[in-house]
Amino acid sequence: MKAAVLNAFGSPLAIETVPDPQLGTGEVIVDVMASRVLAYANEVLSGARKYLLEPPVVPGPGAIGRISAAGPDATRLRPGDWVYCDPTVRSRDNALSPDIALQGLTAGSEGGLHLQRYFHDGAWAEQMRVPTENAVPIGDIDEKDAARWCALGTLLVPYGGFLAGQLQAGEIALVNGATGSFGSAAVAVALGMGAQCVVATGRNEQALAELTRRFGGRVRTVPMGGDEADDRARILQAAPGPVDCVLDILPPAANAVQVRTAILAVRPYGRVVLMGGVGAGLDLPYSWMMRNCITLRGQWMYPPHAAVLMAGLIRSGQVDLDQFEIATFHLDRANEAVAHAAAHSGPFKMTVIEPRSGRPAG
Repeated sequence: MKAAVLNAFGSPLAIETVPDPQLGTGEVIVDVMASRVLAYANEVLSGARKYLLEPPVVPGPGAIGRISAAGPDATRLRPGDWVYCDPTVRSRDNALSPDIALQGLTAGSEGGLHLQRYFHDGAWAEQMRVPTENAVPIGDIDEKDAARWCALGTLLVPYGGFLAGQLQAGEIALVNGATGSFGSAAVAVALGMGAQCVVATGRNEQALAELTRRFGGRVRTVPMGGDEADDRARILQAAPGPVDCVLDILPPAANAVQVRTAILAVRPYGRVVLMGGVGAGLDLPYSWMMRNCITLRGQWMYPPHAAVLMAGLIRSGQVDLDQFEIATFHLDRANEAVAHAAAHSGPFKMTVIEPRSGRPAG
């Protein structure tokens, strides 16, 4: 089969013919129809992000595809079924604290790296091998819609955060850092989950205005100026009531004061979920958090069942894939796709590689 191979960090992707993946027990082979390209994929492939990824490797976290073959222990999946290939691979020998690897992207730990050495190659290939539980059925779709369904990979990250924060229909959510790819998706997800209102913060006023244009009055935007007390006062003024759940999804370039500003805006007995990349120390008032019974939780990615639920939200129309502007590239143009993703990142923009375009599956 044909694949895009990273032979060394910093080198261009090589389009090569590689052996077809071999099926084992507890695994499925998927014909890859479409795979999202992260906006920062160039930083991963160059080695700048220092991800736990060992070349040579076929990159590509997550895909939309069709089952080509399933192992002997699969009881429901059939050849031809449309699935989302969830890149969040968990070890099976520790149910309480599984090691995690993001197939085709990075490992979360040394244990995850051991896992990644087995489920090594990602989705930028005509076929890929995934654990059976990571091939999530999404129902029948038109092949031309496969690229749109790649938005699952973006939507699932904030959805995992809101599931961790137990966001309920009718509540008020605060998305801290709502102007990037994942933050803007978080606004769409919270609304799809039935939030009464989403308070969206960020420094990019144009991107905030675009959120209001897309979603209307259920979104209240707050441009962040950098003064903690003033920013928090404007958050509380914008919210139509007490903030029930805060999702912080700020990027690494942000500072911890921005995180603190949002956390301290939550109501007593409120919940806060940290999903961003802020690396500086976070100074929080112990006594205030204790006396107000604040729940503070970190969350990386999402639970295994999240993809099933998100597919349901999409099918029901609660989350609209038409929000996404998509640019597609054939596998032969994988390097162009990576460059395009870096140059055209932002809210509801997605770059997709289609390894089998022009070729029938199977």
